[in-house]
Amino acid sequence: MYLFRNDYSFGAHPKVLEALSASNLEGNPGYGFDPHCEAAAARIKELCQAPQADVQFLIGGTSANFTAIAAFLRPWEGVFCAQTGHVNGHESGAVEATGHKLLPLEAGPDGKLTPALIEAALPAYEDIHLVKPRLVYISDATETGGVYTKAELEALSACCRAHDLLLFLDGARLGCALTSPANDLTLPDLARLTDAFYIGGTKNGALMGEALVLVNPALQGDFFRIKKQRGAVLAKGWLLGAQFEALLKDDLYFQLARHSNDMARKLQDGLKAKGYSFLFESPSNQIFPIVPDAILPELERICAFEVWGAAPEAGHTVIRLVASFATEPSDVDGLLNEFPLP
Repeated sequence: MYLFRNDYSFGAHPKVLEALSASNLEGNPGYGFDPHCEAAAARIKELCQAPQADVQFLIGGTSANFTAIAAFLRPWEGVFCAQTGHVNGHESGAVEATGHKLLPLEAGPDGKLTPALIEAALPAYEDIHLVKPRLVYISDATETGGVYTKAELEALSACCRAHDLLLFLDGARLGCALTSPANDLTLPDLARLTDAFYIGGTKNGALMGEALVLVNPALQGDFFRIKKQRGAVLAKGWLLGAQFEALLKDDLYFQLARHSNDMARKLQDGLKAKGYSFLFESPSNQIFPIVPDAILPELERICAFEVWGAAPEAGHTVIRLVASFATEPSDVDGLLNEFPLP
């Protein structure tokens, strides 16, 4: 059985486990007020060239998303997001449960929002009896593997600032976005162009954990209090700090992400050579081949994957295959060898 269902089925990179083992019996202070979290936060601010930023460690992507949005917005304010965005399609109404309405927009197959989409939607919310859009939520990479370019993010950032909208970037797969061949963004660019973003660890070599970078000083006050209130504070917070210390040492974080992308690209190229087409030719670690329904039972026998949805053509289904830091070239070769012809 070849495992390509997601990029968090495997535990953690050995160097991360070594870091946890080494700090296991240190007796660190709790709740993130420890030397490991302090060192990891300092390293993140250095990498982002953002000394004014505040770095908060959270357990996972969903808690990072709904905690941040709840902290940033007033009760009558809502969130523009892509229809395919994680907050809209994979979080069981977590943002809405905090009292903030999602305002989904129909993005293209790459899942990216544009200034045109936002500006076309804004007039419908001018009535003061309606929810007021206040935040734009994006993901990099997106749910369909799309990657923002610097020009695209600069345009989106300028649009948000022109319309008094906060820009929040979900970085659950940020490592894969920043190491994609389609990328020309850097961490300092993200710190310059967004109000807040996070560096995802769960999907890139950590057991769990996301590092939320609050760039805008107006969003920093009392953030720990709402993080605590929302159940997003880990008592043994040093577990998160130690993992990010290990991931950010000697470029490991980006090496793991680059490997994930390389394995996905190898798989995508191999399937194209077999005659498969794709919902969207992803430049990151998720790929979305369109397969005949008749071969799904055979695929289920040889491979763990996710059914993404119906394909445009009848009798076909879009599936998702995801590579991770633990994917070996032999896994890709083996799956390609057994993958039936379309």
